[in-house]
Amino acid sequence: MKRNGVCIGIIAVIFFLSMMLMTGCSKKTVTKDESLSAGERQAAAAQAEAAAKREADRKRAAEQAAQGKEDARQLALKRDAEAVAALAAEKEKSAFEDIHFAYDKATIEPEAREVLKRLASRLGSNKNYSLVIEGHCDERGTVEYNMALGQRRADAAMKYLVDLGLDKEKIKTVSYGKERPLDSGQNEEAWAKNRRGHFLIKYKK
Repeated sequence: MKRNGVCIGIIAVIFFLSMMLMTGCSKKTVTKDESLSAGERQAAAAQAEAAAKREADRKRAAEQAAQGKEDARQLALKRDAEAVAALAAEKEKSAFEDIHFAYDKATIEPEAREVLKRLASRLGSNKNYSLVIEGHCDERGTVEYNMALGQRRADAAMKYLVDLGLDKEKIKTVSYGKERPLDSGQNEEAWAKNRRGHFLIKYKK
């Protein structure tokens, strides 16, 4: 009976020790597992942060590229607008109304004199210019005759401007005869428009 009691005690001790050993191993395993999970979470967080940074950098680069393109487009539009405005201003400065002549005449009519006076006034206030006077005719008559008539008309306009005080050295004349009609019609109204003196003004920088 005593032997049975001893055996039971030994078995109980062995069982207790086994339980303690298992509990210790279980705690160690759990601790180890928990330690790995924390490391993995840390690594995942670092990866997510790096990915977020890369995405933010990508978006920022895309926005900067888009802004750069827009800035370039706006600059191009501004330059185009400035070029158009400059051309319009230059054209406006260079434009001047024509004078007209009677049929087969190179005489400066009263209305034409007023135009030439205004032209002389404009050019007299700006000495840095050159002027070309074109002589034109209507379609009637031969090419040779109209070339000569156009030249007389241009020369008559130049003489009148020089008499008003403009420098003859800054003025050139050319005749186009009937080769460059302003109006292609074949009636008196069209012919009257084509019998003209035309002025090309160029201002030097």
